[in-house]
Amino acid sequence: MDVTEIRVKLVDHRQERLLAFCTVTFEQAFVVRDVKIIDGPRGPFVAMPSRKVMDRCSRCGSKNHLRASHCNECGQRLDPNRAPTDARGRPRLHVDVAHPINQACRDAIEKQILVAYEAELERSQQPDYVAPTLGDDNDEFGADPSVLLERRRERAATAQKQRGQDGMSELQAG
Repeated sequence: MDVTEIRVKLVDHRQERLLAFCTVTFEQAFVVRDVKIIDGPRGPFVAMPSRKVMDRCSRCGSKNHLRASHCNECGQRLDPNRAPTDARGRPRLHVDVAHPINQACRDAIEKQILVAYEAELERSQQPDYVAPTLGDDNDEFGADPSVLLERRRERAATAQKQRGQDGMSELQAG
């Protein structure tokens, strides 16, 4: 399965180690959103979309995140060691929603995402840089690349024009 598009949205205000969010399109037919690029101890790595693991309170049956110390519904104290652990003994607090099923596939996808991330970092240094959108505008996925390029150019021109107007406002105010 070929990766046909990768959109990278750099994080403006770095929160801890999160560097960027990505949307990955496979064969112009399948989209995976909320892929994260995280700054790890050995450099950036890709984290697939995940959800928090929950369990139920023994008293009321309400769902609670495994890090919760008390039930959100009834307030009962929860066992702090109730999280299942992985092979290394670390608690599993999140599970992937979508992920490759073998290491070769994971490595290939991660390599392409990290190349796209580096390219977006370089583009972000340009004075006319406009960050890509990762919203739910599903009409853009599978669209003609020339149409997407034209939309991006229009957004860049609008942003540049806005910056110019802001500069003029500052000059007039000064």
